[in-house]
Amino acid sequence: MQNRLANHFRLAAFKLIALQSVIAVVCAVFVFVGWGVNAGLSAFAGGLVSVLPNFVFAAYAFRFVGASKAKQVFASFKRGNGLKFLLTILLFALIFKLYPVMFLPFFSSFVLVMFAGLFAPVFFNH
Repeated sequence: MQNRLANHFRLAAFKLIALQSVIAVVCAVFVFVGWGVNAGLSAFAGGLVSVLPNFVFAAYAFRFVGASKAKQVFASFKRGNGLKFLLTILLFALIFKLYPVMFLPFFSSFVLVMFAGLFAPVFFNH
């Protein structure tokens, strides 16, 4: 059972993930217009490899809050971080194995979406 106090923090995390998703799509559209279909899909895949693990982390990490649930908070953060790491590795492997990726748009989009979290205080008041 999740804590109702954690909903505020979970909502803030999901807002950041929505911002990252928008950045991934905008980046993919710009690359698509400039370099073509394969580059645009590669940029979108790079953004997706960044966004999906962050979504999984947010779903697990912000299930509990408060000093009385410190062990549950620690366990959920640890589980979420481990799943985020494993999912990132799995998505990289799947994308490189199954799709002919253009590396520059892929990694540029991945890094851009990852750095979007650093600029979250500009967009959100949390």
